[in-house]
Amino acid sequence: MRSVRLCAALAAALLLATGCSHQRRQSGPLQYPEARQGDVVDDYNGVKVADPYRWLEDPDSPETRAWIEAENELTQDYLKSVRQRKAIQDRLTEVWNYEKYGVPFKRGDHYFYMKNDGLQNQSVLYTVKGLDDEPRVLIDPNTFSADGTVALAGMGFTDDGSLVAYAKADGGSDWNTWYVRNVETGEDLPDTIEWAKFSGASWRKDNSGFYYSRYDAPAEGEKLQSKNEFQKLYFHRLGTPQAEDQLVYEDRDNPDYGFGGYVTDDGNYLIIVVNKGTERMNLLYYQDLRQEGAPVVKLIDNFDAQYSFIDNDGPTFWFNTDFDAPRGRVVAIDTGHPDRSNWKELVPETEDTLTSAGTINNQFILGYMRDAHDIVKFFDLDGSFARELDLPGIGSAGGFSGKRGDTETFYSYTSFSTPSTVYRYDCTSGQSTVFRKPDVDVNPDDYVTKQIFYTSKDGTRVPMFITHRRGMELNGKNPTLLYGYGGFNIPLTPYFSPSNLVWMEMGGVYAVANIRGGGEYGRAWHEAGMRKNRQNVFDDFIAAAEWLIDNNYTNSSKLAISGGSNGGLLVAACMVQRPDLYGAVLPAVGVLDMLRFNKFTIGWAWESDYGSPQNPDEFKVLYSYSPLHNLKPGTHYPAVLITTGDHDDRVVPAHSFKFAATLQADQAGSAPTLIRIETRAGHGAGKPTWMRIEEQADQWAFLVKTLDMKPKKI
Repeated sequence: MRSVRLCAALAAALLLATGCSHQRRQSGPLQYPEARQGDVVDDYNGVKVADPYRWLEDPDSPETRAWIEAENELTQDYLKSVRQRKAIQDRLTEVWNYEKYGVPFKRGDHYFYMKNDGLQNQSVLYTVKGLDDEPRVLIDPNTFSADGTVALAGMGFTDDGSLVAYAKADGGSDWNTWYVRNVETGEDLPDTIEWAKFSGASWRKDNSGFYYSRYDAPAEGEKLQSKNEFQKLYFHRLGTPQAEDQLVYEDRDNPDYGFGGYVTDDGNYLIIVVNKGTERMNLLYYQDLRQEGAPVVKLIDNFDAQYSFIDNDGPTFWFNTDFDAPRGRVVAIDTGHPDRSNWKELVPETEDTLTSAGTINNQFILGYMRDAHDIVKFFDLDGSFARELDLPGIGSAGGFSGKRGDTETFYSYTSFSTPSTVYRYDCTSGQSTVFRKPDVDVNPDDYVTKQIFYTSKDGTRVPMFITHRRGMELNGKNPTLLYGYGGFNIPLTPYFSPSNLVWMEMGGVYAVANIRGGGEYGRAWHEAGMRKNRQNVFDDFIAAAEWLIDNNYTNSSKLAISGGSNGGLLVAACMVQRPDLYGAVLPAVGVLDMLRFNKFTIGWAWESDYGSPQNPDEFKVLYSYSPLHNLKPGTHYPAVLITTGDHDDRVVPAHSFKFAATLQADQAGSAPTLIRIETRAGHGAGKPTWMRIEEQADQWAFLVKTLDMKPKKI
């Protein structure tokens, strides 16, 4: 009986796919697939809101699968008509094909680092005892699947480097399965952990097991959509089944609390970080591991600031916090006398934003951001300034892992025209030496990056990076791509991208606007783009576009805007508000339905940044800018290529599906409105190289055609 129903369902899907691919409605030169409009209407605080494409929220229904197939067919037919498409992909492949090294770190007598030979779908984890020795493959994710869509999603090493817990993510999903590997033999142990999400793995000093976070298993068929609530912190004892794992901490009264466990370097304490949503505020608990069955102590039990544990000196804990310091400072808390009146400030707040903190060489190593680029400083443990690391230029630096007694560390440096170079830093001499420098088909001197500051609608001064080929004429006709994010306290700093290099080779300008909502200038900058202030984010981005036009970089017909996830919301909202300002829009895996984002997976956690549709006042703000709900029939919208993955369980693809169907119905102009839906892909993490190159080639080909570009090197 079950096989009869399955055959019937397959037959129905086939019929729907066949019918849908031939039932298209004309809009300009394109015929879009028919999309049924239902009669669903929701009531939000007395406001009736229609949701005619609610059926597209089910990504696996025969009707939705048929629509996906038809939309992909239309998009691919359009992109195949771009004669430069193959040349673009070939050039992307050439530029992408260089060795990429991750930043090494040391555990016990082993160094570990990631490396990609160039076009490998996934980077490989290597280990080596001496830096000049021949490296040995420890974990090769390219063996996980034939198509490269199963990725290494996380790892945690024992202190002596003998064991590693590592996670696999299938098809870009946030759900991870954890395994344990013996570093010396390369063999896996029987241990397996399932239904982990947003979790690391932190081992006890005696290697007896590790702490991790998980959710209850979702209902059958709901793992890509059901809400993720009631996360729990567990301890897994090595050699035992997951069913016997010890529940360390949970909160049955607060379904939106998330828990992360971290063992201090001295092995004496378990630090428990408690988050609520995505707001950069947390609680901080700890447990004394020297006492069996010791209680969990609530050291900080108010969501009033961010508290990032750095290290400890016995019972004294060091934190990077923005409590009473919006741009961050370092404080010491004696756990025996934890009252705030006893806190000791070690490194005070400065005009720069404190973004990271660690200990190395018995010093604090602190990462700061100054006008959206990185600087690194060392301080003695009493808080006195020691020195600043000399970086190669205005760019981004990362890494700097190690333990307090280590005298060496490693870091990477990159900029918009400089591929990531890895350095070894000798803490004793203060000297940096190149560990690995990639050989890339690019001369950084051929490009110029400048940082400008422009004025937003309300008078706020906003920074923007602009990169292009040296000697480019400012004639107002240059194809320009403006990128932004603007949310969740996440800053945008300079970085090298093979795809952006090809864009600039083709004569394009690449601009990054450091708009409000991000973390470029600390908490105040973030809060200026949150909830009721969200319109500031869009105003900042619109002002950046206008500045590029007013200063003769480009014009509206040559200007494209791009953003992913929260950045997808950004560019879609800006397009809806100013459809006249852009020639093309590239929203990727975007949050586009601001009235139902909190209904799926981890979407509820974003209420800290967006607000809640169930709150009457916040609903008004969300409804006023929600891209899906502010499209207007009969409007001439610019060319749009929406990209998403049909297995995205972070921002579910229904956002992009419903937005595409609505936009195609409302488009009155001749500009194409297309959606590219990747199968076997999620939100972006772990996407194989071949998939990244193909997607990027499609986006650049789309811009070549819609912006009427005449690429010089393609």
